[in-house]
Amino acid sequence: MSIYVIGDVQGCFTPLQQLLDKINFCANQDQLWFVGDLVNRGPQSLEVLRFIKDLGDSAISILGNHDLHLLCVARGYQKAHGSDTLEPILAAPDKEELLNWLRLRPMIHHDQGVTMVHAGLLPQWTITEALSLGREVESVLRSETYHDFLIHMYGNKPASWSDKLSGMERLRVITNAMTRLRLIDKEGKMDFSFKGKIQEKPKNLYAWYEFPKRKSSRDTIVFGHWSALGLHIESTILALDTGCLWGGCLTALRLEDRKLFQVNCQAEASLKHFMK
Repeated sequence: MSIYVIGDVQGCFTPLQQLLDKINFCANQDQLWFVGDLVNRGPQSLEVLRFIKDLGDSAISILGNHDLHLLCVARGYQKAHGSDTLEPILAAPDKEELLNWLRLRPMIHHDQGVTMVHAGLLPQWTITEALSLGREVESVLRSETYHDFLIHMYGNKPASWSDKLSGMERLRVITNAMTRLRLIDKEGKMDFSFKGKIQEKPKNLYAWYEFPKRKSSRDTIVFGHWSALGLHIESTILALDTGCLWGGCLTALRLEDRKLFQVNCQAEASLKHFMK
């Protein structure tokens, strides 16, 4: 069995199909890991959700910020943005089935010595601690009171971690780190203002994975979210958001040998522009 980790799809269904053809994906033998952000901004989020859901145990997808945004918009706790492309999902006859499936996805996944998270991890967390913290959010999302979490999920504060945090503040920090994190300052405080290339980041901020004495620095972590970072491969850091939505590529990485597979997404970006 081969495991292929796939970067942010964001509703780009045609490139996803092309990529699976390229890797000769076999659902009976292989497994796909998706780094989150299955939906939004791209033209075929509904098709992506249906397809990955129907893969069953052959696919593992974690939650990204756009996936959580869909849940909030669907329940009326957040207004859709002008660039959102979620309406086909919200109007679909199987909407509730798809939303409930999405809500039950994990925040973080660990297997084969590799940890997958959508955005990043805070430097104070070991992998074991991060998995436990992820389960705290998952438990709330899978409960009958998940609406309360969605209502209060948005916000940038608190911006740093403390073991003493509780309630919604604790859940918000965990969620923000795992689904939105790019940069942190020398005190470990999250900064959400910068989304550009790493070469252009403010000098007083670190990319989360470059933070000194990060407790998970010896662990292999694969993530997406940061399209301006692009493909970034180190010994223990595997960043796979290669900007398919923006006309870049959709990327898959085969875990067993780290071989990369990519398809060009220029046509997808043209279609996105046409739909505006």
